[in-house]
Amino acid sequence: MKAAVFHAAQDLRIEDAPEPAPGPGEVKLRNAFAGICGSDLHVYYTPEAAGLDFEHPHPVTGSTLPQILGHEFSGTVVELGEGVTDVKVGDRVAVWPIYYCGTCAACRRGMYNACRTIGFHGLSSHGGGMAEYTTVPAAKVHVLPENVDLRMGALVEPMAVAWHAVSRSGVSAGGTALVAGAGPIGIGVWLGLRARGVTDVLVSEPSAARRATIAALGARVVDPVNDDLAAAVAELTDGDGVDVAFDAAGAGPAVTSSLASLAPGGRVVVVAIHERPMEFLPTQLVMGETEIAGALAYAPEDFDAVIAAMSEGAYDTTGWVDEVGLEGVVDAIHSLRGGLGAKILVKAG
Repeated sequence: MKAAVFHAAQDLRIEDAPEPAPGPGEVKLRNAFAGICGSDLHVYYTPEAAGLDFEHPHPVTGSTLPQILGHEFSGTVVELGEGVTDVKVGDRVAVWPIYYCGTCAACRRGMYNACRTIGFHGLSSHGGGMAEYTTVPAAKVHVLPENVDLRMGALVEPMAVAWHAVSRSGVSAGGTALVAGAGPIGIGVWLGLRARGVTDVLVSEPSAARRATIAALGARVVDPVNDDLAAAVAELTDGDGVDVAFDAAGAGPAVTSSLASLAPGGRVVVVAIHERPMEFLPTQLVMGETEIAGALAYAPEDFDAVIAAMSEGAYDTTGWVDEVGLEGVVDAIHSLRGGLGAKILVKAG
């Protein structure tokens, strides 16, 4: 079968790979679409910084390089392994791709998304979604309803990242929010907020192209560089400040401006990965009894919630989702690294 196989930094090859067969408790999928995300870019350009080890097997999965990529993907069940009864051949599914140890402090608290030795199918496993086929434990598949197609199914994973961040914020319907960053996760946060009845939302994004993309979906936007962000927040909230803010940009100024935009008792949720340290004055937290929280990945219930919201029509892919064939993966990675486009889905089959 054809697959996008990562060998080393900036060495991703479209090549033949063995077609897998499901073991006990597993299903074989004919992959449909796989998204390229920021993690894939980190892996491609700086695999060591992304946590890939060239010398030692992954402590949970036992996998080593080379690695088939694609951890946000959808597919159709084509074969069942021994003992699988909860899904059937022909089911269209999204895959919760996390592998966890089950014994670390996070796992003992049920926080499998924060496992100290976490692995992902399509990043540190025996296969991935950027191939014609893959096998996964049946417990990891989430069946898509009839009105959620496989293209949308490949977006469940990144939208679940955003959904989990909204859950971490504690915001309720009727609340107010600021979203810093209008990339795929920022768009997902805005869509997730809207799905939960939070409609007074301001999106802060310095890129004119990204502002235009999310504005076309109906978002209220502001340029934090050339416009007055504080005035825009005041206008949205009658001067109170927002209940919650989200850093989906991964930049220090996004966090500091989010903190300054909070109402008393508000919360900033950091969902982006930062490559550089930042400074802020903790007195900001003290004086308003505000707080900063992190949000990492997702739980299985986040997948279920996103799929349900998709089924209800809460997600719109107009203008921000593009597609390429498997042969176009490397060019797509280069484009995204250069700031072009938002979400690119790879047609795996």
